[in-house]
Formats: sequence, C-alpha cells, structure tokens
Amino acid sequence: MAGWSRGEEHFARIFSDVSEIAAMSYLSDLLRVDQINLDLRAPDKPGVLQELVEMVPELKGDSGQKEIFFKALLDREKLHTTGVGEGIAMPHTRLPVGGFLKRPLLIFGRSVAGLEFGALDQKPVHLLFLLASPNLTDHLAMLARLSRVLRDPKVRKGLSDARMTSEVISLIDEGESRVTK
Repeated sequence: MAGWSRGEEHFARIFSDVSEIAAMSYLSDLLRVDQINLDLRAPDKPGVLQELVEMVPELKGDSGQKEIFFKALLDREKLHTTGVGEGIAMPHTRLPVGGFLKRPLLIFGRSVAGLEFGALDQKPVHLLFLLASPNLTDHLAMLARLSRVLRDPKVRKGLSDARMTSEVISLIDEGESRVTK
C-alpha cells in the first residue's frame, strides 16, 4: 500500500475481504440522472444528508420513512465517519434497509464548496455517494466496488469537474470497467 493516501489505505483495509462482487449490477446501472445533484447547498453534514435523502425515489411523498432513513444515517455517522478521505464520503446506514427498498440504491451529490464531514484525512468532503440496499450482500458489494472505482484519481477529478449528470454516470461506468477487468 506504499504511495497510497490514508483514505485509499482505509478503502483497501475495509474491503479486502469482499472478493465476490461480480454478480452485482454495475454501479453505473444503479445511478440515475434524477439521483445526481452536482450542486449540493447544505453547509453541514446533517443538511447534506437531508438533501441526499430527499433524492431517494422510493421515499418521495413519505415523510415518515424519510425521517427514519435520515436518522439511521445520522446514527451511522455517530459510530464512525463515512468520510473516507480524498474529499469523498459514502454515507450509508449500519444495516440494510429492506423496509422500503427493493433494489440497491446509489445517489451522488457534489458540494462545490466542500463541507466538514469528519473525514479520515480531515479535509473537506466534496463528493458524496449515498448507498442503501435491501440486503447485506449487495450493501457490502456496493461499498467494495465503489471504493475500488474511487481509488482512481481520474474518476475523482472527473466527478469534481463534471458539468452534466450524464458525465457522472459515464465516469463511474468507465472507472468500473477498469477495476472489474
């Protein structure tokens, strides 16, 4: 792991045991244009988590479930930050959320200004991927695969510079195809 940043070492350490991810859908298939926000506005962790929760299609019009999901995300952050370094956070709940999800969920948000997220490298977070899944297998597979894709500096730079939501999907698809070869 020589030459890796602390965040990249964290990725590798956490997900080195998850070897079987090929059966999962591609991350780029999980991302939809309406689940991407290139201009998150909230100045803090709770606010940005709320913005991301508002983008969950399965929760449209269900304020009760939104609140439950939001609180589960906050509870997870109290255990340990999901700010993994390199300007990235991957907020997710501690346990799968099968109550309202029938499929794995991936939402992307970008904070141009950046925000304090308690990241491992103590740097502001700009790129946020909200992950949720109805089962533990998909949950771990998504975390593992996304961490591998985000190790690529080209992907991170592209996500920071993207002007259109479709670019985000393409960048994730290209990065994913490189790491799953």
